[in-house]
Amino acid sequence: MRDAFVIGVDFGTDSARAVVVDSTNGDLIGEQTASFRRWSDGKYCDPATNQFRQHPLDIMESLEASVRGALRRAGSLAATRVIGIAADATGSTPCPVTRQGVPLAITQGFQENPNAMFHLWKDHTAVREAAEINDAACAWEGEDFTRFQGQYSSEWFWAKILRTTRVDASVRDAAWSWVEHCDWIPALLSGASDPSRMYRCSCAAGHKALWHSAFGGLPAREFLSTLHPYLAELAARYGAPPRPSDTLVGTLTHEWSEKLGLDTEVVVGGSSLDAHAGAVAAGIEPNVLVKVIGTSTVDLMIADSHFLEGKNLKEICGQAEDSIIPGFIGLEAGQAAFGDIFRWYSDLLMWPIRELLPLSKVIGEKKKENLTQEIAKQLLAELARRCEDPSTDDPCLIALDWLNGRRYPQLNEHVKAAISGIHLGTGAPELYKALVVGAAFGSRRIMESFVSVGLETKRIFAMGGVAQKSPLIMQVLADVLNRPILVAGSTRSCALGAAMYAAVAAGKHRRLQDAQAAMGRTTSAVFVPDRSAAERYNEQYKRFLLLGSFVEKEF
Repeated sequence: MRDAFVIGVDFGTDSARAVVVDSTNGDLIGEQTASFRRWSDGKYCDPATNQFRQHPLDIMESLEASVRGALRRAGSLAATRVIGIAADATGSTPCPVTRQGVPLAITQGFQENPNAMFHLWKDHTAVREAAEINDAACAWEGEDFTRFQGQYSSEWFWAKILRTTRVDASVRDAAWSWVEHCDWIPALLSGASDPSRMYRCSCAAGHKALWHSAFGGLPAREFLSTLHPYLAELAARYGAPPRPSDTLVGTLTHEWSEKLGLDTEVVVGGSSLDAHAGAVAAGIEPNVLVKVIGTSTVDLMIADSHFLEGKNLKEICGQAEDSIIPGFIGLEAGQAAFGDIFRWYSDLLMWPIRELLPLSKVIGEKKKENLTQEIAKQLLAELARRCEDPSTDDPCLIALDWLNGRRYPQLNEHVKAAISGIHLGTGAPELYKALVVGAAFGSRRIMESFVSVGLETKRIFAMGGVAQKSPLIMQVLADVLNRPILVAGSTRSCALGAAMYAAVAAGKHRRLQDAQAAMGRTTSAVFVPDRSAAERYNEQYKRFLLLGSFVEKEF
């Protein structure tokens, strides 16, 4: 056990990343990323209707490819030293399954049916159903089953199931249960896939399926029946109470030991949502705010349950027992769009290049292709460089970050973004800077919700693609929050957090906090707020709040 290795697999929106890690010190031994092939081809998705689905074969193929690739990079003897494997995944990303826990999309007759696949977190087809759940919770006489989550979201478990139940009777009739992506992976690897007895993580159950000990588990079946009788049936089949992420689920099946090149004695650990695994790797503890900044953001804290008693947490997106660190309440908020804002702006500016350049008769086809790739690669970096010039700061230019709806301080999936203060002198860099500042203002509004209920933030850690790649955005964020921000040293934080689950499940560490202490990474950068910029943004932030209030009320 002295040099015991563990594997963490992080399932993101576009790909899976596996890491082989030394459980004694957190050293990275090997890693590999594998893209989702069908997803990359745009299959089963319709952005115009906010439908985003993933085929289970993509997940299975990327699991095998990423783990085998990471082991290959780790060296010829690495596989013999692996003692455990665990995973995290985006959420809420549920899938309808058979009585045996097999996703419908890999059964006869459902292979090409998007409703039979994993419904990705960003799928917003169930907005109406989410509104009905919220209305029903308000009208229900007795327990408010949304009181620990605030407004229920179309991104979450029950809303997605309710919509599919209504629009696709064939899936409803064939689906004995529904399983979150993060929980299906340990079931797949261990063979413990019976939905009535399988492992379900505290994280997804509490944050997305409304499970809470105060309710005695899931919402009452009578309540769910008011939405649809099928939901009550699913609740009855949900099985045992959820368990923490560092749980020992089982050991590898013979099939998956062969697929991955590992021994059947390798322990399969529990799971969580991806951001929560990242927070574990970043070193979350009480009074530490962890910001996972990527296409969207997730803001996470933990607190003792006694501290939260009697506090109004409606402005915080959700809380769940044992969801991040066992024994604590995990608190979650976030922005529905962050990195996606800048991707949208880049795509907007690239429109003439992608649409008009191919029509040009001045240059050849190969040069057109090379030029398009060169501009796309340089665009955001050059905008960021231009924004270092103070002249790009326009205090009258205010941008709301609601391009994908809003999660804070109360969920509203109907609001849209807006930009005010544009004039004839507004250029591309100025508008980019306004979008950056607006995204940072959204983060500030979230932090104020934590502070308002007495959750002191002594330190702020940031992780994720944006945190690692954009010094401009991180400096603006530090200035707007007027707090130092420490960027996590690992670019693989979510996978590292999953590896910590495996290390505890396999018995290498007694508690998740012990795994954090032994395997955690140092920070790679610290962004310190500039006092003059903080004061300037403080005045601008007031106008941001006014614009948001006006847009939500009038439009």
